[in-house]
Amino acid sequence: MTTLYTAKKYAVPALEKACVDFLKKNLSSDNAFMLLTQARLFDEPQLAALCLETIDKNTTEALAAEGFTDVDLDTLCVVLERDTLGIREGKLFKAVCRWAEAECQRRNVPNTSEHQRSVLDRALTLVRFPIMTVEEFAGGPAQSGLLLDREVVQLFLYFTVNPKPHVGFNDSPRCCLTGKEQVMSRFQQIESRWGYSGPCDRIRFVVTRKISLWALGSMAVSMAQLSIQSTFRSSRRITGKVCGTNDTTFQCDGSGSTFRVMFKEPVEILPNQNYTACATLRGPDSYYGTNGLRNKVTHEAPATGTKTCFTFCYAAGNNNGTSVEDGQIPEVIFYT
Repeated sequence: MTTLYTAKKYAVPALEKACVDFLKKNLSSDNAFMLLTQARLFDEPQLAALCLETIDKNTTEALAAEGFTDVDLDTLCVVLERDTLGIREGKLFKAVCRWAEAECQRRNVPNTSEHQRSVLDRALTLVRFPIMTVEEFAGGPAQSGLLLDREVVQLFLYFTVNPKPHVGFNDSPRCCLTGKEQVMSRFQQIESRWGYSGPCDRIRFVVTRKISLWALGSMAVSMAQLSIQSTFRSSRRITGKVCGTNDTTFQCDGSGSTFRVMFKEPVEILPNQNYTACATLRGPDSYYGTNGLRNKVTHEAPATGTKTCFTFCYAAGNNNGTSVEDGQIPEVIFYT
């Protein structure tokens, strides 16, 4: 960046271009915020746009990087205004609080909620509190001291009554909550009497493009109004890391319908990596899928024609009988 500054100061366009090309090549989620600040300072709109793109695609990682808390207020606002950030609003709010704490230190003022609100200025109004769940809001922003009492009351009313009152915060969902839901079904038939003997039902899969996994499907039990306890996990086989999980209980209606278990946060699934989807179910015998699709299963989004190829394969070990041909986890619900 210092070389770029020098190239601009002394009007050496070839060196300026070489610097920008180098920065583009080495742009990552770890340095995106730092480079964004510099690109705006040195009036490099193309580099700034690439930084914002990187932040959109890797929002969680970019916000966790050291350079995030060092950005200026205008740069923070530019990011918070974006509809394309890929993060839940509750986590975004926590990152904004971290920035406010750092800014209080820079200004050498006490790190109180009043001073944090003051340094945030208009950035606080760009946090989209209405798109949080009521639990997210109650557990974080409502107790943070950053919001006025009347703002807290208005937002709780927004969550609980209809018609919803006006609040001074944007209620438009960001990209992680928009887009068209896609459902990949891997079975062609449904049969009854699938039992649960203890081990979890598991299946491995690989995708050809990056997706956000929101839920996995479970087959209903064969009898009406019975409860199943389910734990779903999606784990990268290379590292063994658990990427997402949820425990839930749901009532079944006796039909062969598929029941969805949503993850608490969307799970980023990267292309050409092995993942294992697991379901631990407790309850009576259920329906199950059979005549599973083999080899590559191509899903084409109706609206855009975007194609995502899934390859399912057997997960080594005791899978309670679930395989490519038969078993549980009939659906993958995702956004592209």
